[in-house]
Amino acid sequence: MRITLIYDNEIYKEGLEADWGFSCLVEAENKKILFDTGASGRILLNNMEKLKIKPSSIDEVFISHPHFDHTGGLSDFLDKNRNVKIYVPSSFKENLNAKEVIYVKEKIKLHENIFSTGELEGIEQSLCVKTEKGIVVIVGCSHPKVENILKVASQFGKVYALIGGLHGFKDFDLLNDLKLVCPCHCTQHKLEIKSLYPEKYIEGGVGKIIEI
Repeated sequence: MRITLIYDNEIYKEGLEADWGFSCLVEAENKKILFDTGASGRILLNNMEKLKIKPSSIDEVFISHPHFDHTGGLSDFLDKNRNVKIYVPSSFKENLNAKEVIYVKEKIKLHENIFSTGELEGIEQSLCVKTEKGIVVIVGCSHPKVENILKVASQFGKVYALIGGLHGFKDFDLLNDLKLVCPCHCTQHKLEIKSLYPEKYIEGGVGKIIEI
């Protein structure tokens, strides 16, 4: 699988724009899934253009939770491509003009080897992709706590990687059994994670591509 960071607080590749928010392109099982849409449609679409990601190429959109820094670019994206299936948490209230909108409450299978944890603690879902190396978990902000997210994700297989916003996460021992961690966006303790796990830590930032 391949993950391209489109929207993040920091820049990895020169020429792209950073902003408070998160979005990435997940390519797996012959699907292109836009995970979250950042805060600004302009920044989202500009970064997509520079990364040579065409909105029309996106098959599905997966919204982790309804905070502005993860949904702000959704309307502008849909102006470019309404022919998508969108997975949103059941608490999501905004009306969406798309081909199909699926409200997710419990954990579900989206495709072969692609799952949602379901809406945990009434706010946020995470995306889980089963690879030959294990489960790759992609998170928006980890509001339901990393421990709870990993517990659900482990029902799909052994967790290999954790990528995305880790908010106030500091239960660092939870990372012991993982092989890869890429803290992004709202993660407050990146330096501590990098110091404790230099061999599994990957720098994020707009333009970063992770191949698993």
